[in-house]
Amino acid sequence: MDAATAEARLLDAAETLFDERGVQAVGMDAIRSASGVSLKRLYQLFPSKDELLEAVLRRRDETVRSGIERATAAHESPRERVLAVFDHLEEWFGQDTFRGCSFINAYGELGGVSPGVAAIARANKRSLQDHFATLVAAAGTPPGHTDRLAAQLAVLANGAMATAGITGSQDPARHARDAAETLLDAADVRS
Repeated sequence: MDAATAEARLLDAAETLFDERGVQAVGMDAIRSASGVSLKRLYQLFPSKDELLEAVLRRRDETVRSGIERATAAHESPRERVLAVFDHLEEWFGQDTFRGCSFINAYGELGGVSPGVAAIARANKRSLQDHFATLVAAAGTPPGHTDRLAAQLAVLANGAMATAGITGSQDPARHARDAAETLLDAADVRS
């Protein structure tokens, strides 16, 4: 098995196990067993569980960003692009594998003791807020209000992620979308 295949298998197995059980409950041997990659090769590619977790989170960050960008790009109006983020979240929350936001979960477990995890989680959350800022700026939101509205939308999205992870329901995405519409109306962001 070449290094790229082994790495992909390890990342897939680790992501699944971390999502299902949490990071601290999963040992490297469980990841080795689930991936079919030898323990020696695992440690050659990822000398520590922290390094493996950070690689999982970086890969997940790319997936999340591209998913949100695709969802928003499918709409023409700036308002619909903003709301498409919440529609994307609803679809994600309905997946059988959804166990909450990987970044919120990992930060909750390790953010206080792992600067790498904290940095990746913060960058992911910042990118969502920046994406909202780009969308609301394109809608003609006055410059002084763009950052504030983007921050409010990001809080709604992240709150929906946390709540959906706990409740196992898609409802938080719909509720957050409704609240986002209210914010957009107040900011006079129309289709």
